[in-house]
Amino acid sequence: MMQSRLLCKPVSGSYRSVARRAFSAGDGGMSFELTDMQKEFQQAARSFAKDRIMPQAAELDRTMKFPTELFAEAWELGLVNAHIPEAYGGLDLHTVEACVINEELAYGCSGVSTAIEANSLAQMPVILAGSEAIKKKYLGRMTEAPLKCAYGVSEAGAGSDVAAIKTRAVKKGDDFVINGSKLWITNGGVCRSHTEGTGPGEGGWYFVLAVTDPDASVGKKMTGFVVDADAEGISVGDKLVNMGQRCSDTRPIFFDNVVVPKENVLGSEGQGFKVAMGAFDNTRPPVAAGAVGVSRRAMDEAMKYARERVTMGVPILDHQVIAFMLADMATGIEASRLLTMKSAYEIDQGRSNTMFASMAKVFAADHCNQVVADAVQIFGGAGFNTEYPVEKLMRDAKIFQLYEGTSQIQKLIISRHMAARDDLAP
Repeated sequence: MMQSRLLCKPVSGSYRSVARRAFSAGDGGMSFELTDMQKEFQQAARSFAKDRIMPQAAELDRTMKFPTELFAEAWELGLVNAHIPEAYGGLDLHTVEACVINEELAYGCSGVSTAIEANSLAQMPVILAGSEAIKKKYLGRMTEAPLKCAYGVSEAGAGSDVAAIKTRAVKKGDDFVINGSKLWITNGGVCRSHTEGTGPGEGGWYFVLAVTDPDASVGKKMTGFVVDADAEGISVGDKLVNMGQRCSDTRPIFFDNVVVPKENVLGSEGQGFKVAMGAFDNTRPPVAAGAVGVSRRAMDEAMKYARERVTMGVPILDHQVIAFMLADMATGIEASRLLTMKSAYEIDQGRSNTMFASMAKVFAADHCNQVVADAVQIFGGAGFNTEYPVEKLMRDAKIFQLYEGTSQIQKLIISRHMAARDDLAP
């Protein structure tokens, strides 16, 4: 069954041309208005988060069960894999739309939104560097069934330091043989499961970064591969019990003499580091948008409680110390969203957004962690209890400062770009 296209048809012209006009200067000057189509996606994601995700979020957190049914429903709505080009059955959306969607999904539960967004991260190297045959084979199947894929780069000794990866791929004839292990892989276990109508070699898959020339420079020593998740020699470890986003499936993956055909190389041999890092320009803005969604949810919960909780004869919202905390939340959320959309808009226009993507991620992630901490503080003792959602939001928020590059790595990227410029004048 082909993925739903209910929301992807523009009134006239291609959807990409419509999307490019969002957040652009028109006849009336600069506009921050979403297009009608983007508003449709926003409303669809918002309704899905409110009606389907939020009622299940606490239970998913408690059981740590992967949200299989929610994932399938989101896939049917076109909220998963929306960036896959139309040529391979996708909706061909831009990064701006991904941000709009992810903010709303994360508002409902960032564990669910991470499970969905993990597909985007794994698919981006294929979109950027895959051959036509690889794109058709591996992207195409994602639009025919609610399959999962995973981005396999991190290792026990190589998180922020990607150059330290040890997984090896050795060329043997027309194939490569991969040995090694990956750690903290989101969707690592669930992408091995099949959906109805799929067989061996037709299910989920991994993007795997491996060393092919250990003597080469960092930029040339690694190669990126697409590897079928059910390939012989692959095994997965136990699900990791994380602080937050507990319904997200995070596991170690082990590769024992896994044979991969040379056709599954992305780009060319030795380009893996560039391909893997290039994906982040497209995926960091939606991650930042997820942090905005969690911040907004925490603020809304705190605002509601502040209106209801009475101390000293008045709602605590009337106490200036509480009101100012909420004002700081709202101000930072607006700033986070604008910076996120700026970073998304730049890449959608075909311009380098690396610095802006890092700015968006570090700012949104850090502010999100401040917001959730303040939300718990506004709730007082009640915020420390699972009866209210803010304690979960506080646990969920921390990962935004860690995955897809820590906040410290983002600042390193920003500072290096600043050093390479004469100034930051717009």
